[in-house]
Amino acid sequence: MNLSHRFFALQDMLETHADLWRPRPFCVEKPDWVARYPALQADVLALSDEEVIALEADDAARLAWVASRIPALNGLRSLTEVPRSEARAMPLCDAHFDWAIPGRKREQIEAFAAALDPVDAPVLEWCAGKGHLGRRLAMQGAKAVTSLEIDPALCAQSALLATRARLAQHMVCADALSAEAQARVATHHVVALHACGELHRTLVRGAARGAAAGFSIAPCCYDRGVTGDFRPVSAAATLRLDAGDLRLAITESVTASGRERRQHALDSAFKLGFIALRAALDGDGYRPFRSVPAAWVRAGFEGFCRLLAAREGIMLPGAVNWDEWQALGRARYAQVARYDLVRHVFRRALEVWLVGDLALGLEVAGYRVKLGYFCDRAITPRNLLVQAARA
Repeated sequence: MNLSHRFFALQDMLETHADLWRPRPFCVEKPDWVARYPALQADVLALSDEEVIALEADDAARLAWVASRIPALNGLRSLTEVPRSEARAMPLCDAHFDWAIPGRKREQIEAFAAALDPVDAPVLEWCAGKGHLGRRLAMQGAKAVTSLEIDPALCAQSALLATRARLAQHMVCADALSAEAQARVATHHVVALHACGELHRTLVRGAARGAAAGFSIAPCCYDRGVTGDFRPVSAAATLRLDAGDLRLAITESVTASGRERRQHALDSAFKLGFIALRAALDGDGYRPFRSVPAAWVRAGFEGFCRLLAAREGIMLPGAVNWDEWQALGRARYAQVARYDLVRHVFRRALEVWLVGDLALGLEVAGYRVKLGYFCDRAITPRNLLVQAARA
């Protein structure tokens, strides 16, 4: 499917059905769509816990279930399907390469490297961390690999790993958002595996004047660095978004263990119980608060609420029926999980639109662009890959 056709069709779908995905069930008791689709509300609230878990884990089944009640959404599946990037055979790594690389990260690097089109230009690894990707590309014969990273400690570790592997990999310690970093893209093929938010968008915004030979970008964490309204790359993007909207694109837990999912459910139920208690005390609606240390959940619901109330400056009454508020939090979480099934139908659509914004920005800057995915989502749900070469 043509990049611009997909982009505008997704944009139209997202704008038309914004009431289904903009309201965040964690923040509102009844999303806007409830009045418009009362039968859908009844059906989703009637789902068993087992059905909720199964639908949350299966994108196609979830879309089919919601689209059977809202037929206009049937087109989402074709709009979010992108081809798999062709994987090339690569030389095997020696034992040195696996030093300090977690297993899933290792799989992501291997899949990303295999999916890259042949590159003749020197390589610049963007937001390199410990330089694992750059080291893998050097190992398979890439020219003059430079790895750019802001953290001096990570730069030092990368240099050590490259020395141990006897590979020519040059580290540059610099902020990817700086003019210095942007100046380094000239004549290079820039690779970015999971550079977050503004770190990958800044790279693309400078593409027209940066004179890079090409780009291979797998974006991640689209909300990072966004304050106020989202600023797209392409002038064709008219969808208004904020950081909370952007987080919808990354709310998957396909790589989370069962224990992590249970922990998330308990943490959310405790927060929702506290939110309900606070609202009863001060009469206000939902108000956000900073992230809560994971260890606080281990204090039990009462301990969790007392710690959070102290941090938020809330005076608790002498007598509180903690069991009642905890039960209310669990009930609210059950409701949130069900309403989220409807919202999450648009998760991949929003992500493909965001990556399409990057692709169109690169096209306008004078590059031939293609969009694909480089690995299964069980390895990483952030598996979309934009590849661009000078037109």
